[in-house]
Amino acid sequence: MADINKLLEGFKRFRHNIYDENPALFDRLTSQGQTPKTIVVGCCDSRVDPAIVTDCDPGDLFIIRNVANLVPPFETGGNYHGTSAALEFGVRNLEVENIIVLGHAQCGGISALMQQAPDEEQQKGFVPSWMKVASNARNRVLSRMHGEPREKQVRACEQEAILVSLDNLLTFPWILERVAQRKLTLHGWYFDLEHGELLRFNPDSNRFEAFS
Repeated sequence: MADINKLLEGFKRFRHNIYDENPALFDRLTSQGQTPKTIVVGCCDSRVDPAIVTDCDPGDLFIIRNVANLVPPFETGGNYHGTSAALEFGVRNLEVENIIVLGHAQCGGISALMQQAPDEEQQKGFVPSWMKVASNARNRVLSRMHGEPREKQVRACEQEAILVSLDNLLTFPWILERVAQRKLTLHGWYFDLEHGELLRFNPDSNRFEAFS
């Protein structure tokens, strides 16, 4: 119960310090609905909350969270598509102007992917199946960083997986269309949890660089 009581006490602080102190904001959010300009595809990791990391107000971000902040490629098979459905709503209904794929250091999903042996690729379970979305990132890193320390390989894969997700976003026809029309911009960000730094992918240098 201690953990639940902590949440309830936190709600009381939210109600007093944020909700009650910002009546105009919450009046607008309830009367006009949500009008976020940015989607953030973030990780489920409890240490990396996109709204906290970016210090945003309620209503600023449309947040999609899953294991390892992955975007699957567009497909219309008979499976459940939570991430794809959320992207569709954010882009086609809310008409957001930005999509940020927010990766981070010490990602458990990526670490597990990098530990996976080739004969384990058919391992059953929801997480191994989901992490196949990032298999190209793993293969690229192992190809170019053969023999490097595992820690460096995992960090490289965390960032490479962001690029795979950015590529996968462009397989959605209604995302590709809006990007081509310059109505939507895609961003790759990486939160260095250990050093408290936020990096962005620079396509000109083909590197993740600290925000200046």
